Amino acid sequence: MKFLFVHQNMPGQYRELVQWLGDSGDHDIVFLTQRKSPPKFKGVREVIYKPHNRAKDDAYGLVKTWENAAGSGFGAAMAAKQLRDGGWTPDIIIGHVGWGELTFIKEIYPDVPVIGFFEYYYSVKGGPVGFDPESPVSEHSPYLMAAHNTVPLVNIEVVDQAHFPTYWQRDRFPKTFHDRGYVCHDGIRTEQMLPNADVTLELGRLEKPITRQDEVVTYMARNLETTRGFHQFMRALPTLQAKRPNARVLVIGGNDTSYGGKSKHKGGLRGQMEAEVGDSVNWDMVHFLGQVPYEDYQKIIQISRCHIYLTMPFVMSWSLLESMSMQATIVASDVAPVREAITHGETGLLVDFFDPEALANQVAKVCAEPEKFAHIGPNARKHVVETYDFLTVCLPEHLRQINALVPSDKRIEIPA
Repeated sequence: MKFLFVHQNMPGQYRELVQWLGDSGDHDIVFLTQRKSPPKFKGVREVIYKPHNRAKDDAYGLVKTWENAAGSGFGAAMAAKQLRDGGWTPDIIIGHVGWGELTFIKEIYPDVPVIGFFEYYYSVKGGPVGFDPESPVSEHSPYLMAAHNTVPLVNIEVVDQAHFPTYWQRDRFPKTFHDRGYVCHDGIRTEQMLPNADVTLELGRLEKPITRQDEVVTYMARNLETTRGFHQFMRALPTLQAKRPNARVLVIGGNDTSYGGKSKHKGGLRGQMEAEVGDSVNWDMVHFLGQVPYEDYQKIIQISRCHIYLTMPFVMSWSLLESMSMQATIVASDVAPVREAITHGETGLLVDFFDPEALANQVAKVCAEPEKFAHIGPNARKHVVETYDFLTVCLPEHLRQINALVPSDKRIEIPA
């Protein structure tokens, strides 16, 4: 089959699917992206395009999102036109609608079916906006949120099938969207994300490697930001260390902002929170590791006695499901998207996002009595294998959806 994938930051949510299709050697795959140096995948040809236009900094705020989306959409369409004029037409187009890249794709390939990834629908209710009183919404926020939604509202008429990664994300969209798509996660390679009782980890300022016998608490986010609860994590440290002074805390994440507003502190949110908690934290027992290679990230989760996953109501991180696959004992925010994956007391432990004392107390209990919570890690892995495994759950569903849109002679055999 001929596939055209479209995502500004290749591979995005299609990492596992593109790799599996490419490894099979049976398909002609083109990936359209803005990423200047995209990763290489066997059997995949990258085509880099530039947006035709970007909104100026002083552009009217309510049209900025659409102006950028239209520029990306037209740039992607012109790149697709070159493919078409060169004699290449895909059997199916699969892409993310969020940045407008699919908006004009049917003008180039009107008869080719399109599956669009619908990630998030903005609102001042039920999501991160307006959730935290420390980040109050402005009177203009409802209008800005509505303006953001022009892109999915236009693109629902472009795609032949919508794809939502979780039920919580689907339910963010208007009900008119729901019966026009399917729900299936991108998929977790659970056969690769395994527990490892013999793991060891070397840290620069320690003479000896740490092991599973050490008391290790971990926190991870792509960036240390309020949307992922970093401020609440930092506020929990004094109580946690008072109860578990020998716990070594490993923190993964960059000092930037992926979602929401940035801290005005010159040291970013990390600097702001370090100043807030100050001398009440034993910094010798806290290790900020930045953004680490994937192999090191796996070791850090595998060695953890208790892993902390905090988030406002927002898109569920891959790292949560990967940590569950590695049998981590997780203490997480009690918010709707997390409850889709974690049942309190069975596959993880849930605490109030706004209660750092409760967070610290729950983590301290896990560290003090690991045998009491020994069932959680295996239960978490079992749940992820049964619900989110790429090869046995998600891949077959994605292939069923693709097969339903293409002629019978193009359909891909679904792995048993």
